[in-house]
Amino acid sequence: MNLANRITLARILLVPVVCVILLVPFHIGSVTFHGQTTTVNEALAALVFIAAAATDALDGRIARKRNMITNFGKFLDPLADKLLVSAVLIILVQMQRMPAWVAIVIISREFAVTGLRLIAAGDGVVVAASQWGKWKTTAQMVGIVLLMLNNFPFSVIRVPVAQVMIYVMVIMTVVSAIDYFMKNREMILSRAS
Repeated sequence: MNLANRITLARILLVPVVCVILLVPFHIGSVTFHGQTTTVNEALAALVFIAAAATDALDGRIARKRNMITNFGKFLDPLADKLLVSAVLIILVQMQRMPAWVAIVIISREFAVTGLRLIAAGDGVVVAASQWGKWKTTAQMVGIVLLMLNNFPFSVIRVPVAQVMIYVMVIMTVVSAIDYFMKNREMILSRAS
């Protein structure tokens, strides 16, 4: 269990923390800025989510720099991302900040790509994250934080950036899925025959 894998495990442990902060009404108070209000729960959950999301770049950088790349880490890192994103997406649907179909598209893509990775692993091939996958993750993290904060700070100037990010997330999700499956179509076709 190296440092990079410990950081990834910490990200997984932060998933229930974010969920509890978002779901349990602690009634700690709210913050109002230029007439726009965000609860302390939402702000705190967004901070914990940002910290968890930041560990994604950190564990990968440490693993590459210190030559700590392991098969366990290659499996655990994307799983940690999927758990974090899926849990918060479901909560955002419950909070009525995002349509359910968006969460279904994003979570379905995650299952499909995970399935692809498992098929590849059976052949001894590791499907690394693509550039589209990295952009998709960045779009999701930014969009999720804005949705958690109810479009703050953009709500102050009445620009619906969070709503725009919903569609950016969906587009990036679909494009990255197509990219993964097109790059690995020969492996998929050979397994299907």
